[in-house]
Amino acid sequence: MSDRMAERIESARNGDREALSVLLREHYSFLHHYLIKATMDPLLAEELTQDTMVRCIEKIATYNGQSAFSSWLITIATRLYIDRKRRWRLEADWLRREQGLRNIRWKFASRNMEWSELLDVLSGLPSAQRIAVLLKHYYGYSYDEIGAIMGIPPGTAKSRVAAGVKELRKELGDGEF
Repeated sequence: MSDRMAERIESARNGDREALSVLLREHYSFLHHYLIKATMDPLLAEELTQDTMVRCIEKIATYNGQSAFSSWLITIATRLYIDRKRRWRLEADWLRREQGLRNIRWKFASRNMEWSELLDVLSGLPSAQRIAVLLKHYYGYSYDEIGAIMGIPPGTAKSRVAAGVKELRKELGDGEF
């Protein structure tokens, strides 16, 4: 790193907005090109570049110089991208679950079957807990049998049932489950 770059970084860390502005301008194109290659989506790359610059402005005082400034920016950008993908995956999973729930409710209604509040709350449990609770409390399997069915140790089956029941009681009230 050149002496000039090191001075600019130190000034930016100490609150010099002009030095920070110059640093961001010098690295913007580099970062944007990296993100285009990483995301394969120019619009997303532009958005992430902007988000990275904002994060840099917020966190410049934490930059310790152990890596190149460009590497620090790439680290921030990469983490923002991974977080965004994780959020999209969670949103897609939620949407898929909600659509499935609507479909099940419709099937129950069309067959004049009752959809209880318990089923509603049960549907909100993580699938591993929901399956363990169903196997234990609706179908009467032992923890050993649940473990064998789910491919997990009996102790894990027991903890999943306990966690699921705890959540059901919290949502429904102690007397209803």
